Amino acid sequence: MPEEAPMKNVVCEKSRKALQFVEDVTCNADEVQRKVLAEILSRNANVEYLQRYGLDGNKADRETFKKVMPVVSYEDLKPDIERISNGDTSQILCSQPISEFLTSSGTSAGERKLMPTIEEELGRRSLLYSLLMPVMTQFVPGLDRGKGMYFLFIKSEAKTPGGLVARPVLTSYYKSSYFRERPYDPYTNYTSPNETILCQDSYQSMYSQLLCGLCQNYDVLRVGAVFASGFIRAIKFLEKHWILLCNDIRNGKIDSKISDPSVREAVLKILKPNQKLADFIEAECSRESWKGIITRLWPNTKYIDVIVTGTMSQYIPTLDYYSNGLPLVCTMYASSECYFGLNLNPLSKPSEVSYTLIPTMAYFEFLPVNRAAPTLLGQKTDQELVDLVDVKLGEEYELVVTTYAGLYRYRVGDILRVAGFKNKAPHFNFVCRKNVVLSIDADKTDEVELQNAVQNAAKHLLPFGASLTEYTSYADTSKIPGHYVLFWEICLSGSAPIHPSVFEDCCLAIEESLNSVYRQGRVSDKSIGPLEIRITEKGTFDRLMDFALSQGASINQYKAPRCVKYAPIIELLNSRVVSNYFSPKCPKWVPGHKQWCTPN
Repeated sequence: MPEEAPMKNVVCEKSRKALQFVEDVTCNADEVQRKVLAEILSRNANVEYLQRYGLDGNKADRETFKKVMPVVSYEDLKPDIERISNGDTSQILCSQPISEFLTSSGTSAGERKLMPTIEEELGRRSLLYSLLMPVMTQFVPGLDRGKGMYFLFIKSEAKTPGGLVARPVLTSYYKSSYFRERPYDPYTNYTSPNETILCQDSYQSMYSQLLCGLCQNYDVLRVGAVFASGFIRAIKFLEKHWILLCNDIRNGKIDSKISDPSVREAVLKILKPNQKLADFIEAECSRESWKGIITRLWPNTKYIDVIVTGTMSQYIPTLDYYSNGLPLVCTMYASSECYFGLNLNPLSKPSEVSYTLIPTMAYFEFLPVNRAAPTLLGQKTDQELVDLVDVKLGEEYELVVTTYAGLYRYRVGDILRVAGFKNKAPHFNFVCRKNVVLSIDADKTDEVELQNAVQNAAKHLLPFGASLTEYTSYADTSKIPGHYVLFWEICLSGSAPIHPSVFEDCCLAIEESLNSVYRQGRVSDKSIGPLEIRITEKGTFDRLMDFALSQGASINQYKAPRCVKYAPIIELLNSRVVSNYFSPKCPKWVPGHKQWCTPN
């Protein structure tokens, strides 16, 4: 272990430089953005995509770029991305070789979107990570005196027909040398050994990370996961397996279900027989209430580091219950397309979280949004895009990025609201993901996809003289894992009752029709529970309309919502449920895109 005083000096100097970097790039945001765009265009001057639009990247300025290059969505780029995935190594989007594809949680035709990336992007992501703790320690001192208990996981990956790896961005980062071979730093000192994080088996990974976190419970100063849903899933896992974990701690041995040799070896370096700790954990977990279990088992915890913005806000009450109201910290804003920025006021309330975009990460533009008259993600727009420094306080925009890895004026699909400014750089509230109606974990289901899935399922009713007259849905997160619930009102023309198995088949048909991210959550990650259909009384949706009109809706413009979140509406629908059914099994799912899988 390095000597404490010199290491502390090194860490302080790194923090000082990190904060100065944030100060410099936000003070000179527009100048930095011009340089970023010029660098991207000059590097990629000869790529096919830019030449297709007659843009000379060596000579083009920002104004020419805006005039010549179109604003695009994934569907516009899909033919080029398919060429790369099929093995075309020519300079289509980027002058540097595409090192891999990052699979987005957004989908196209039911499959994960493939975002091209280059090797140097790992350095850019690592830079953003390096800024997080210097910011955090301004608000919570002393974090270098303990450890972070973070539940981090890798997910399955696949290879494209051309041989490129396709995997989620975090899996890419955790498997990279930037994470695996990171130098000692008290701010990236985690309770979980790398081997437990990099274990492909989700049960063994979760179990071993919890075991290590419990063994070091008094060293833990902060806890977290990527998403709120993932952290709650870890607590639910503890609820189910704490007896086994206590036995391991009491005996200093690892349960036989943990069979990965590298995981066992890494955990045994931490795990020692500890009767006192095992008795303490047993006493706490045996209590009737699990309220405050985080602060009871890890008493020095200062905050929970998870994403609770957007659809993840539905998990805030559960986190508050388990933590006795510890601060919920959202540190950074990132996606598969690009890492964007960080939260410079990390102890703000979840409803007030804002992210400052770091001008060196990419070239940012903003499409003004009128949510009263929304445009679809793939719909062309004639609106002028606004530069980073020209956005207006309180206004909403859709984020558009030009990246080093070959995306040019790409619509990310996130709606942001300007909350203020750090020097010349704005910080934004995350408002929502465009067009998404249902989400439990990493899944994002939009209205069109849901409509198609419901139509496919409703065909199962036709042989019985029944039809679907109306439906709506909501994401039920009252239990973990959460699950999709659909309220159906059906019309029966025949007198014979419909067998429950028919409705179960309808549930499964919907799940089979949903995108691969949803199906992976059901099959592999176990982060989403079986879909449920609740059959309602006749006239339920008339009652729903009456309620909406009583709240001021216009009868001329009213249409049944395809997703509901307002508690009184959910209560109304539940009060009129006559029967309910669950999907009887998991839908089909395999890693990679369907078209990559060849039959045996």
